[in-house]
Amino acid sequence: MLVCGFFLGIAGTVFAVGIPFANNWYEASRRGFATGVFGMGMVGTALSAFFTPRFVRWFGLFSTHVIVAVALALTAVACALVMRNSPSFTPNTGPVVPKLIAAAKLPVTWEMSFLYAVVFGGFVAFSNYLPTYIKTIYGFSAVDAGARTAGFALAAVLARPIGGALADRIAPKYVVLTSFAGTSVMALVAVVQPPPDVWSAATFITLAIFLGVGTGGVFAWVARRAPAQSVGAVTGIVAAAGGLGGYFPPLVMGATYDSVDNDYTIGLLLLVATALIALGYTALRLHAHEPVAQQTKDST
Repeated sequence: MLVCGFFLGIAGTVFAVGIPFANNWYEASRRGFATGVFGMGMVGTALSAFFTPRFVRWFGLFSTHVIVAVALALTAVACALVMRNSPSFTPNTGPVVPKLIAAAKLPVTWEMSFLYAVVFGGFVAFSNYLPTYIKTIYGFSAVDAGARTAGFALAAVLARPIGGALADRIAPKYVVLTSFAGTSVMALVAVVQPPPDVWSAATFITLAIFLGVGTGGVFAWVARRAPAQSVGAVTGIVAAAGGLGGYFPPLVMGATYDSVDNDYTIGLLLLVATALIALGYTALRLHAHEPVAQQTKDST
C-alpha cells in the first residue's frame, strides 16, 4: 500500500504542474478563473464515487482496475498529442531541491498550505468518508451512498472556478473568508443530522459549494502572491498540504463516532472549530493586497 501510495503521489503532481502551466497561458487578471477551471479535474472524485461501486458490481474488482488503467493511458496519450507549453514559458533548469528549499522559506507557502489544507482537505475528507457517513447515519446502500457522494463532489468541482473567477474580481482574501464562514455554518447544521433526502442533500451540497469556492480562492491567491519563478514549487507544497489535510478528518470521524447514539457530533464540531480558526487567521493575519515583491524580500 505504501508503494502504491508513493506512485499515486507522483501522479498527483499533475496538479502542481498544471497550475504554473495554466498561469503561463493567461494574464494575471484571468488566472483565478483559469486555475479554477483546471481544478475542476477534482470531478474525478465524483466520477469515482459514482462509477467504482457500479463497475465492481458489473465487471468485478480486477476488471475495474483494468478500466481505470486504460483510462489513464488514454489520458496520457491525449496530453502528449494535444498539450503545448505557452509561448511565454521559460524552462527553469535549476536543481529541484534548492527550489523547494527556497519555496519553503517563503511565508506565503506555509500560509497558503494551511488554508488549502482546510478547504481542499475538507473536500477530500468528505469525498472519502461521506459514503460511510451516509450508510451509517441514513442507512443507504453503498451504491446509493456513492451516488450522493458524487453529487457532493460535483458541487465542489463546479464551485471551484466560481471561486477563482470571484478572486479575479475581488481580493481573494474575501473569497476565502466567505468559504470558511460558510463551511463552519454548514458543518454546524450537519451536527443536527438533517433528515434525508432533501435537507441532508441541501446541507452537504451547500457545504461542498463553500469548500469548492475556497479551493478556487486559495489557488488564485497563490498565483498572485508567489514569486513567478517559484510558483511551481510553492503550488507543489500547497497541493501536498491539501492532500495531507484530507487524511486526518476521516480518522478523527471514525475515532469520535458515537455508536450508542449513532452520531458524529464531535468530529463535525472539530470541523467547525478548524474552519473558525482558519477564518480568524485569514481575517487577522493575512492582508487582502500584499505585493509579491514583499514576499520575495522577506525570504532573502
